[in-house]
Amino acid sequence: MPVEKISSLQNPRVKQLVKLRDRRPRDETGVFLVEGYREIRRALEKQVPLRELYFAPEWFLGENEPALLSAAEAAGAQLFELTKEAFAKVAYRERPDGLLGVAPQWKRTLEDVPLTGRAPFLLVVEAIEKPGNLGTILRSADAAGCDAVIVCDPVTDIFNPNVVRASTGVLFSVPLVVEESTRVHAWLHGKGIRTVATTPAAEKLYTDVDLTGPLAVIMGSEQYGLSDFWLKQADLSVRIPMAGQADSLNVAMATIITLFEAVRQRSR
Repeated sequence: MPVEKISSLQNPRVKQLVKLRDRRPRDETGVFLVEGYREIRRALEKQVPLRELYFAPEWFLGENEPALLSAAEAAGAQLFELTKEAFAKVAYRERPDGLLGVAPQWKRTLEDVPLTGRAPFLLVVEAIEKPGNLGTILRSADAAGCDAVIVCDPVTDIFNPNVVRASTGVLFSVPLVVEESTRVHAWLHGKGIRTVATTPAAEKLYTDVDLTGPLAVIMGSEQYGLSDFWLKQADLSVRIPMAGQADSLNVAMATIITLFEAVRQRSR
């Protein structure tokens, strides 16, 4: 199949890719950007139907890109070759690697969360503001073996390019649901899943409580922490001990610490 080559920075496709950095155009068109070899490979591995794939050989970092392009084309993606200058215009990374895909957005519900026969292990995050934090949280949830991540009352768009980037593409492998806190709490309660809220004001340390069994770890926003709703409705509150002057950790770091304490306990 012949590949269209684009060199003009005024090309309509180039202009549209630049627009997709912003949320409104993404939501209006129902697509989002996926940049990077690893991210695109993981999208293809999870059979995400990339609609378009733009590439610039002058930016390639290795020798595996041609095989990836062939796999994307075989999966139905339309390929476009860009000049180095044109790709620099559409890339959102400071150091691009010459690959940028366009993928369809999706919407999952709570009923899509895969609750297996073993005790469910879920992560719930409320009103996370920074895309980089949300992406790192997704990556951490994947590493910890969480069954799903539930984003309550989101501030940042889950399809923000920096969420995709910081997650290193595990956005495509971790079941991800966006829902209101009240509905999430009711659903968890109905499924018999215990909720553990994290807050600096808690009396119990996260290492001193039982994190086995059906469990949902609840993490709050960067600036305000958890809302009063979750602090009141959670079955248990825990804190991470702080020995220095800082009274809290970055939410992504706090998530990693809490999740892997649960992993430690659950692996015994």
